[in-house]
Amino acid sequence: MTPETTKLNESALADAAPHGAAASTTVARHTLFEDAQALLSGTLLVSLGVAMLGKAHLITGGTVGLAFLLHYVTGISFGKLFFTLNLPFYYLAVKKMGWKFTIKTFTAILLLSGMSELLPLVFNMNSVHPAYAATMGGLLCGVGLLVLFRHKASLGGFNVMVLYLQERYGLRAGVVQLVLDGAIMLASLPMISPGAVAISLLGAAVLNMTLAVNHRPGRYMAI
Repeated sequence: MTPETTKLNESALADAAPHGAAASTTVARHTLFEDAQALLSGTLLVSLGVAMLGKAHLITGGTVGLAFLLHYVTGISFGKLFFTLNLPFYYLAVKKMGWKFTIKTFTAILLLSGMSELLPLVFNMNSVHPAYAATMGGLLCGVGLLVLFRHKASLGGFNVMVLYLQERYGLRAGVVQLVLDGAIMLASLPMISPGAVAISLLGAAVLNMTLAVNHRPGRYMAI
């Protein structure tokens, strides 16, 4: 969060406070324990959503979608590919969002990559209907990302860019990401069936509507 955004949030809180209480109103800050709990919880939810999408051989957007496509083509595990694909985005994260955001994002990516590698050892799905996988997988990923976003973290890639655009220009993260994710899914048509792409779009819509409805500037004041 930029200093300008923090000041605006504090001003909004002061305007909404009862007369005489404005001077004592401050923006809450997350503790280290709260951030750690959020990183773990958020990545756990996303890892389960990703597992459901992968089981149904679906696709999604961002670096997660790119990792899926390369996994389908090469057979290399999703976790390894996801971690590697995010490496170039750390420079943008440091430059645009700062070291604190970047460290949290790197931790979240590392956790998700590790969980994706270990999840088959503790959780196994024999089959899942593609429509249910898209809906529930998209919802789990959306809620997981929401938890990360509210603690100033992300899963790298497009997450870094859309969060920067929201904080700098007020563009909703969910809406911007939906457009980018749709472009990636259309590009995947030569690799997976049109039917799978169509169902995958349902999952992307659920994921990004979850973010668009719940992650708005000024709605969540803790930083």
